[in-house]
Amino acid sequence: MNKIDLGWNDFLQQHLIRTDNENSLVGRVMLEHKRLYRVMTEKGELLSEISGKYRFEVESREEFPTVGDWVVLTERVGEGKAIINAVLPRYSKFSRKNAGTTTEEQIVAANVDTVFLVQSLNHDLNVRRLERYLISAWESGSNPVVILTKADLCNDIGNAVAEIETVAFGVPIHVVSVKERIGLEVLQHYFQRGKTVALLGSSGAGKSTLTNYLLDEEKMVIKGIREDDDKGRHTTTYRELHVLTDGGLVLDTPGMRELQLWEVESGLQSSFQDIEELAEACKFRDCRHNGEPNCAVREAIQEGKLDLSRFQSYVKLQRELAYLERKNDKRAQSVEKDKWKKVHKTVNRSKK
Repeated sequence: MNKIDLGWNDFLQQHLIRTDNENSLVGRVMLEHKRLYRVMTEKGELLSEISGKYRFEVESREEFPTVGDWVVLTERVGEGKAIINAVLPRYSKFSRKNAGTTTEEQIVAANVDTVFLVQSLNHDLNVRRLERYLISAWESGSNPVVILTKADLCNDIGNAVAEIETVAFGVPIHVVSVKERIGLEVLQHYFQRGKTVALLGSSGAGKSTLTNYLLDEEKMVIKGIREDDDKGRHTTTYRELHVLTDGGLVLDTPGMRELQLWEVESGLQSSFQDIEELAEACKFRDCRHNGEPNCAVREAIQEGKLDLSRFQSYVKLQRELAYLERKNDKRAQSVEKDKWKKVHKTVNRSKK
């Protein structure tokens, strides 16, 4: 398959790592499973694993290949296998804090041009959750687009869209229903040759159903919504990149029950530009919007120009990022310590 069809571009060409090995080539990670990778190259698909040297040199989880990455491989000719020697720089990445107590970055999608933030138009519609996705999307370097699915289950689409518009400033919003074939044609605009679209959202939002429509085949397993709470069931269990017949690529991802933010200061400013602009009009530059005189933010809330719940969400997210920054500082110190341990071990081996 041609590299251009897989998403190769000028940025990647500039960062291409040259080798003298005649069996060296580049490919894109389509699927990851327990440190094994399905990598698509111009010679076809190769089952790949990381070289021992690269594994030794990696200092953090985010340096490992992930779905969407471009990697430099050494082909094991005649075996359909390869060894990954390097990961090329990413021109975009959608990240979150790894679930659990450890403070690590988990890259959900790499080298993506457009992020479809998928929300279902049933009782699972959640504006506060969408705020989190928008923050991470703006930070990722990809273009966010809100996709409201299951339009056939919504009795007041206009009101739902209006609610989403209060948090998705300048972001395209598309209402669709795969079941009723509503609003799907406009999505084709995003799938052009070599362009990658990632589908992100909570469990049961309709990502796999949409992926099946785009692929024009029942490739992803679909489960119906639960009757007791009208929520979709989790179906996709891994990330996978697909090449579409008419051009473009789609990356389907498992539903995320929670999206913990990861280093998204500029994304927070972009998503909450309404509050950021109001804060500029406060009397004090360091106004905390908590009782100070002539606070433009509090005045906007009192006058009904700013929703209180949105401001509370903004404050909560700021606190979350401040906590993450403190944790990251400790983690950086630990990583540096581990790095020098490796160096000393290597030096000691060389002396023997």
